[in-house]
Amino acid sequence: MKYRRFGKTNLHLSAFSLGTMRYLASETVAIATVLEAVAKGINHLETARGYGHSEQYLGAALASRLPLPRAQLHITTKIPPQPNQAQMDRYIDESLQRLNTTYIDCLAIHGINKNEHLEMVLHGGSLRAIDKAIDDGRVRHLGFSTHGSLELILAAINTDLFAFINLHYYYFFQRHAPAVALAHQKDMGVFIISPADKGGRLYTPPPTLQQLCHPFSPLHLNYRFLLSDPRITTLSVGPAHPAELEEPLQVADMDGPLTSDEIGAFQRLETHATKALATDKCSQCYQCLPCPENIQIPEVLRLRNLAVAYDMTEYGQYRYRMFENAGHWFPGMKGNKCTECGDCLPRCPEQLHIPKLLQDTHQKLNGASRRRLWGD
Repeated sequence: MKYRRFGKTNLHLSAFSLGTMRYLASETVAIATVLEAVAKGINHLETARGYGHSEQYLGAALASRLPLPRAQLHITTKIPPQPNQAQMDRYIDESLQRLNTTYIDCLAIHGINKNEHLEMVLHGGSLRAIDKAIDDGRVRHLGFSTHGSLELILAAINTDLFAFINLHYYYFFQRHAPAVALAHQKDMGVFIISPADKGGRLYTPPPTLQQLCHPFSPLHLNYRFLLSDPRITTLSVGPAHPAELEEPLQVADMDGPLTSDEIGAFQRLETHATKALATDKCSQCYQCLPCPENIQIPEVLRLRNLAVAYDMTEYGQYRYRMFENAGHWFPGMKGNKCTECGDCLPRCPEQLHIPKLLQDTHQKLNGASRRRLWGD
């Protein structure tokens, strides 16, 4: 296992962090998963108030006989922005109690997804409670997680309030590259969340994608894309049980730049996408926004890109059906809400027939919504 400095926190975190959103089958499963992760060298354990019994289960694991003492483990939990100091203070104490610990290494504001959330952090009392908790030792470092726009993320980083960021950024979603650059410039730790799942459901890749990535797995290439970047500290791996730690950690000790074979695999992916999408390829420039119907056009067309180019239809359906169902965690309307107003057309540098592509995406990817836990 490699370890990297987590920005100005000066913590040294394992290249992979244990995310605890999916180990919720039982306390026994959760403890076994934590034990296995720590035994394999993971020293950063990440949870959230909103992840069901996750904090309690992690607290039970911390109270058990782990291979490392608490002082050598780094715990992150996440709490949403609160409107007043008293409520945030109470939530911090509740998290400490559930986690069976006297301090939280890294507290993240969970879900700065809208401008209103950042304003609530700045002016709603959350910061006063967190400053107090830092002063008395209950919290050591403050960061934030986000599903917000790039512009909002950059604004949050530029407040200079935060020591780290939990960010969505992957090979198949590089929109947030400027956020990685700015966070690094500010000496913030960069924690990439859900690279296997949100990054493309790469633990169950379609045959087309597997063939293009051969001799590597798509999961390997995504992990290497991220870990070859020295600005990135750690990647979340979120197993449902201990066995799911095996494949991700096969690249845990790999460091340094991409190999020539890995570069060749990425070039195959790019070449194939260009050919398969032809004149319908969305370059993700975001110039089509804003849409009068609040359709997140670039994200809809990104999912279409992946489905058409790599047969990543299952992943596309999984993400697409979150539109209109996940609130500010995944905002925007589905493609069938397009009224063909034409507002986006003159702004598209590829001169795409955006209304037609939105309807096509809806036909390919629309499906029944499913219940989910909210958050990263």
